[in-house]
Amino acid sequence: MEALIHRVRGKNPLVHCITNYVTAGDCANMLLACGGSPIMADDLAEAAAITAGCDALVLNLGTPHAGTLPAMAAAGKQANQLGHPVVLDPVGVGASPFRRGAAEQLFREVQFSLIRGNISEVKALLNIRSQGKGVDAGALDAVTEETIPEGIALAQQLWAQTGAAVAITGVIDLVADGEGAYVIRGGHPMLSRITGSGCMLSAVCGAFLAVCPDKPVMAAAGAVSSMGLCGEIAAARLREGEGTGSFRTYLMDAMSLLDDQQWIGGTNIEYHKICHASLCSDR
Repeated sequence: MEALIHRVRGKNPLVHCITNYVTAGDCANMLLACGGSPIMADDLAEAAAITAGCDALVLNLGTPHAGTLPAMAAAGKQANQLGHPVVLDPVGVGASPFRRGAAEQLFREVQFSLIRGNISEVKALLNIRSQGKGVDAGALDAVTEETIPEGIALAQQLWAQTGAAVAITGVIDLVADGEGAYVIRGGHPMLSRITGSGCMLSAVCGAFLAVCPDKPVMAAAGAVSSMGLCGEIAAARLREGEGTGSFRTYLMDAMSLLDDQQWIGGTNIEYHKICHASLCSDR
């Protein structure tokens, strides 16, 4: 994991994002900042062809509409045929039956490498009652030190249903599959006060998975921890009179300047293996 940032910057993977119109520009710029290259095409006429020339695909349900879903499915099928990683960001999936139906349709047609969402979104995908508020996680759903095992169990339940690695992001981040889970501490509350931090992270996950497609859990943990560290760096730069607008700029700056040595010295990650149906720590 220590060399992932170097690998992303060295390969400059092309990532196709079919994302939402609220955060499309932020996702593109964050991909450039982490060392990737963005392209976005949400018309059915070209979605598969664009995907064929890319290294990874990110599908985002932030502003779903009937015209986009066939393009998402076509792009996902093309990526599957080529063996390229596919990331799903189920933004606000519990907010409406349409979003839930869109996710179910994509699960039927596309094999995902990674599902990246907040805890309320993961619960909604599992048909578990959640406290989500629009596209945001509910405070009562949040992963705490006491509920880490329950959060990992939810991630592994979704993995069992979909075959995709699962990243649950929040105050404490969890990235898991059937073999074990990364527990990632860090980040900053300001990340939840700007629109699109999760969408940007999903795009970064696409770039990291593109250079490490055979280890999606490790790649996702690298991306998640990198974004958290950049949030800490950005918040530390804020001065009196500066707020969320400055934080957004500093976040992009931090990602564009991040290197592997800085990542090694600034992240807090634990890996927990599955040992006879229980968790054992392997730091």
